[in-house]
Amino acid sequence: MNILGIESSCDETAAAVVAEGRILSDPVASQIKLHAEYGGVVPELAAREHLSNILPVARQAMDQSGIRLGDIDWIAATQGPGLPPALMVGYHVAQSLAFALDKPFMGVNHHEAHLYSPWIDPEAGVLDATAFEPNVSLIVSGGHTMLVLVEEPLKHRILGGTIDDAAGECFDKTAKLIGLPYPGGPVMDRLAAKGNPKAHDFPRPLLKDPGLDFSFSGLKTSVRYFIQKHPERVESASKLQDLCASVQAAIVEVLVKKTIRAAERTGVQTITASGGVSCNQGLRKALQEACDSKEMQLRIAHGRYCTDNAAMVAMLAAWKIQAGASPQTEEEGIRAGWRLETGVTR
Repeated sequence: MNILGIESSCDETAAAVVAEGRILSDPVASQIKLHAEYGGVVPELAAREHLSNILPVARQAMDQSGIRLGDIDWIAATQGPGLPPALMVGYHVAQSLAFALDKPFMGVNHHEAHLYSPWIDPEAGVLDATAFEPNVSLIVSGGHTMLVLVEEPLKHRILGGTIDDAAGECFDKTAKLIGLPYPGGPVMDRLAAKGNPKAHDFPRPLLKDPGLDFSFSGLKTSVRYFIQKHPERVESASKLQDLCASVQAAIVEVLVKKTIRAAERTGVQTITASGGVSCNQGLRKALQEACDSKEMQLRIAHGRYCTDNAAMVAMLAAWKIQAGASPQTEEEGIRAGWRLETGVTR
């Protein structure tokens, strides 16, 4: 079975070909430089860039795979959640292509695709389903932070999520307050590695709350007031590094402790992490140390599959097709606010 997957939920245009469960190609066109001038993603500009990139990226995916377009069996695309103008480009191009080729089409939930990205073996290019264990999955990105119990393939239960700012949003917004260039999260991570995480004691929102939800808006506000009172903290390299390390420590501690709490409550011994923020080295290190101390297994998505990509979209579609999923109707459109739901998704 040959599947063409397309992803355009935010600011990366991606396509991938998966054949017999193996990733043959997965090119990505990033828009970071385009949006850097504005300090964040501008939806209309993202959509225009997707329009320019979508067909060249899809052709590149087909060329690299060595498979002819006529030999594609299914076409899948991110249906949501995401920025509506951006989603529309990839989704409707994929939908139109499926109609023109008379091939079955599937819309994929972006969050659900992230759920299974930690099981993609980057060396072999396959979804390592044989290694699957029930797990608590931390999905952490610019727009979303959630904990999900994955009991078995395609069966999951939502444990908690963000009630305001997501962790990635907090990283980026506090980085902007500090004066770091866009995208600020990765820059903060690099500076934090050289700083003292105990230099400043920022709040850990909802850490003592027994629930599994997240809130990072209060931390962002705390950083804003701190900088207003202590502008000198961003004027020297060492003080800036300490500030970044302290902010990152607060975010990471909440993410790690709540994830471990969720695993202990549900009785699973495996934790997974995915989404763009799971590339953060501070988070990776803290998760690994916490899992080692609890004798739990940790699987974090490979860096290539942490950020938005079409390989995870095509892989999830393949798994669903194997489980007997039906094609979507032509009338269905994007679902920009599509929330991951508890249940069996087949």
